Amino acid sequence: MNRLVVVGASLAGVRAVEGARKAGYAGAITLIGDEPYLPYDRPPLSKAFLDSAEVEVPYYRARHEFAELEVDLRLGVPSTGLDTVAKVVELGVDAVEYDALVIATGATARALPGSDGLSGVHTLRTLDDARAVRAALDAGARTVVIGAGFIGSEVASGARKRGLPVTILEAMPAPLVRAVGSVMGSACGSLHLDNGTELRCGVTVSALEGNGSVERVRLSDGSAVDADLVIVGIGANPATAWLASSGLTLDNGVVCDSYLAASAPSVYAAGDVARWYNPTFGRLMRLEHWTSAQEQGERAARNAVDPANAEPYRTVPYFWSDWYDSRIQFVGVPDGAECELFGSIGEGRMLALYGDGEHLLGALAINRQPDIMKMRALISRNAGWDEAVAFAAARVRNWKIAASRQPV
Repeated sequence: MNRLVVVGASLAGVRAVEGARKAGYAGAITLIGDEPYLPYDRPPLSKAFLDSAEVEVPYYRARHEFAELEVDLRLGVPSTGLDTVAKVVELGVDAVEYDALVIATGATARALPGSDGLSGVHTLRTLDDARAVRAALDAGARTVVIGAGFIGSEVASGARKRGLPVTILEAMPAPLVRAVGSVMGSACGSLHLDNGTELRCGVTVSALEGNGSVERVRLSDGSAVDADLVIVGIGANPATAWLASSGLTLDNGVVCDSYLAASAPSVYAAGDVARWYNPTFGRLMRLEHWTSAQEQGERAARNAVDPANAEPYRTVPYFWSDWYDSRIQFVGVPDGAECELFGSIGEGRMLALYGDGEHLLGALAINRQPDIMKMRALISRNAGWDEAVAFAAARVRNWKIAASRQPV
C-alpha cells in the first residue's frame, strides 16, 4: 500500500493519521480539510473558548508535528467528489489518488430557514463561528438560543457567566426529551432556570426580524424576544453531500459494517459521518460524541492499512456536557420503559438508569462523575437490571454517608 488518504481534518481524521503511524504504516498519508486552519478540538468552542479571559485556539498539533508524522496537509480544500472505481478523491479541478481512504468529514450544523441576510445569527460548529459568537458576547449581546440541546445550553451557560440576558427556545416540552426522556429533560431544564436563564418550551420560531442585523425572534404564539445574537442549535447532518455520486451506501451517514468499512473496497469512515454496526447493541449507530470519534478514527485507519488484521469497533456510547457549574454525563442508550432515579436536582446530584426490565441500557448522571463509568462498565458486560439498580443504590448510600461526615 502506497497512500492513505484521510478526508476531514477533524478529531477522527487526526486520530486516523496518528493511528496509522502507530500501527507501523510507513506509506504516504494525505490529510484533507475544507477549513484553512490546522485541525482543532471542537468541544471547547462552546465552552472555554467563549468565556475564558485568554483566547487560545485548541489545535490538536502544531504544523511541525504533522511534518514529523510525514503528513501531506491539504487545508482549505473542500472535497467535491469520490470515484471509488478509480480510487480518486476529487478536489474541484484537482484530485488525489488513494490506496486506502478514511472518510472523517463530520457533520454540518443545520441552519434556520429565513436567517439568510441577517447578521448576528450563528450556528456553532467551526472556529469562525466561535470567534463571531465570542465577539458578540464581548459586546454584551442579548442572546437567544434556539434549541435546548448540548451546544446551545453550553453557549447559554457561558453568556450567563458574563451576566448577559439569555433566552432558550425549545420546541419540545422539555430539553433533551428525545435523548434522555421527559423526567431527566425537565431536571436538566431546571439547571437553566436556577441560573437565571429564561427557558421557554413548547414554542417554535416563526420568523427572525431585523434591519440587516437580527433584532428580535418572533414565536409561534405571537410573542417576540429581543435579540442581538441568535444561536441556532437545532442539530447537525452528516457531511455526505460530496459523496452523492460515489456509489457508497448513504443513510444518515456513511453506512459501514462493524469494522467501519464502507460499501466500496478500501473505504472506511469514522466520527460523526459514520453510521456503523455496533456489535455491543446489535444495531447501526451514528454518534456525534468526542470519545467515539477519536476511537473510531484510530480503528478505521488501522483496519484500512492492515485489513488482514482488522478488528471490529464496539462501544458503549459516552458523552458529557458542562452547564453552568454542573456536569452532565450519559452512557449507553436511553432505551426501554424502565427508568430508576436516584437523588434530585435539589440535592445537587442525580443519577438515572434506563433499561428494558432485564438489562441496564443507559445511565445519565448530573454531578455524579465517579458513578457514570461504573454504569458504563455494567452496560458493557450486559448487566442485569436488578443488579444495576442495587449497585446504584449502594453507590448513592455511600455517597450520602460520606457527605454526612463532611465538616459543616
